[in-house]
Amino acid sequence: MTLFNRSRTPAPGASLRGVHATLLAVLLFFLLSVVSTWARPAAPQFSQVRPGKPLSFPRDFGAHPDFRTEWWYATGWLETPDGKPLGFQITFFRSATDHDPANPSRFAPKQLIIAHAALSDPSLGKLLHAQKSAREGFGLAYARQGDTDVRIDDWQMVREADGRYRARLQAPGFSLSLTLTPTQPPLPQGDNGFSRKGPKPEQASYYYSEPQLRVAGSITRDGNPLAVTGNAWLDHEWSTSVLDEQATGWDWTGINLDDGSALMAFQIRGKNGGALWAHAIMRDAAGRVTSYAPEQVQFSALRSWRSPRTNALYPVATGIRTGTVNWQLTPLQDDQELDSRQSTGAVYWEGAVMVTRDGKPAGRGYLEMTGYVKPLKL
Repeated sequence: MTLFNRSRTPAPGASLRGVHATLLAVLLFFLLSVVSTWARPAAPQFSQVRPGKPLSFPRDFGAHPDFRTEWWYATGWLETPDGKPLGFQITFFRSATDHDPANPSRFAPKQLIIAHAALSDPSLGKLLHAQKSAREGFGLAYARQGDTDVRIDDWQMVREADGRYRARLQAPGFSLSLTLTPTQPPLPQGDNGFSRKGPKPEQASYYYSEPQLRVAGSITRDGNPLAVTGNAWLDHEWSTSVLDEQATGWDWTGINLDDGSALMAFQIRGKNGGALWAHAIMRDAAGRVTSYAPEQVQFSALRSWRSPRTNALYPVATGIRTGTVNWQLTPLQDDQELDSRQSTGAVYWEGAVMVTRDGKPAGRGYLEMTGYVKPLKL
């Protein structure tokens, strides 16, 4: 005998009450569905990068929270009193989240602030590096509008009224306290600051550089302070777009040339191993600017190094052709890999490089290579 063979006579009115209960349940379910839809937090609507919008300073030195992603990226060469060369990197990222922008809570993680720092010392054979991340708020982590002022705890980069940048940070094993003084005006990248990053027009960023920064300050290694001087390159970039779906990462370089010129070049690498997009720009000491179209820029591997930690193979000695000029980039040391999986989620190679032009010494700069461990996601 099964349960379906059991029966009983319902009480008077029970059937009608059941119908009413069912209708009420359906109505409540409908109302809750509507209310939950109305109450669902609105997704942020981020601003888009458009051509034809000129950069405006000092406003554009500051943060642009209406865009998804932004970074201030300082890289350069230092020299100790005994002539020892060092490389350094100080980077602050601002990343907007999908959290409801109308949420009034001070604890709402609407913006994330991330920072990386690295010191390249050939006597160590690898990078000293550190990273931090925090949600914006409470005066402890922020990226302010109007002028450059970014901070996480005691890590900070700020642009003073006279145009100089002051950067300071304390990390395990090393610290940096540097002043970066501009010697040239900002260099808008791409088309007056509109920088294409792929074959589609919407794959773009707003982007400018400050090359030929004069550096002075101090570093501390294991508690021992050292005075340093040098030169640096600063990039500031903001965007909402993502990489092309066929992209795996990019190779980028910013080079301060000995004659006062500045060269920036990059390629976006595709999954097929070729370049999806490329661009370069050269400004000479007199201020004349030459731009190079994708077909005029070519990166080539001259020598590779394999990371003992990630097994990634990086072309640490790289050749770059811009027009008819051939550049060769040679690393200060091979191991300049930075593992930032605890903050941005990426592993990348970011290193100091010496530069020759058509075989003759020409300058120094930095080379960045992303997407060699796994495809990069922005």
